Amino acid sequence: MNELLEVRDVSVVYGERTVLDSVSLVIPHGAQIAVVGPNGAGKSTLFKAMMGLVPLRHGEMLIHGRPASEYRDPVAYVPQREEVDWHFPVTVWDVVSMGRYGRGRWLRKRCASDLEIIRRSMDSLGISALAERPIGELSGGQQQRVFLARALAQEPHVLLLDEPFTGVDISTKEAVLEFLSSLRDRVVTVLVSTHDLELASARFDEIVLLNGRLISSGSPEQVFTEAHLQAAFGGQMVVVNGRVIAVDQCCGGGAHDAHGPTHNGTL
Repeated sequence: MNELLEVRDVSVVYGERTVLDSVSLVIPHGAQIAVVGPNGAGKSTLFKAMMGLVPLRHGEMLIHGRPASEYRDPVAYVPQREEVDWHFPVTVWDVVSMGRYGRGRWLRKRCASDLEIIRRSMDSLGISALAERPIGELSGGQQQRVFLARALAQEPHVLLLDEPFTGVDISTKEAVLEFLSSLRDRVVTVLVSTHDLELASARFDEIVLLNGRLISSGSPEQVFTEAHLQAAFGGQMVVVNGRVIAVDQCCGGGAHDAHGPTHNGTL
């Protein structure tokens, strides 16, 4: 396996609460991975740990066998929209331009190639006409495209997207999926957290199923079994591949097919 990213026995603790408990993963180079699990499962924390934004209780993150903190190639991170201060007085151009200021580059002036990459990144997401607009005046879908363009301007080897499909319209959702598809030609490794199990199963190479600990990882067929869904979503109702599965927490009841109201394919 051509390994790019390794998560080795990683644990993260907030106060007295263990959010990630001894999680180990191997992510192959160029793979597109959906990270799924219930609310509070540690999906966002995993991404922040990969970025060095939260301290590890123990474990390590490696890129090509080297500590992620020492690796010079960029890892781009698009947080959840609710974590961004949309009232900050910057334009679309300002935000996308930030993608050219990676590690060790804050004091370097932008050159002609930087400007070309910024323009090309905006063109790729269809936001060039918005360049001078303040980000706070944009729709949710437009804001998502701006942050994707910023990530693209980093020319990343690894892209982490935290709930990119939440709060956006169908056209933006399709634009994000087309954007991810285009990254396959560039062999960019992509991890996307999502609550949409149907989408994860249909559009991603592999699944990582979390609930504080690693429940399962592998192909959708390997991960989305009744036993794994019971371990992750006990007491909730999920939809995978058109099947409505009610996961009963009582008496170790396991999962079973059900009919009735669901969350339209999401949790």
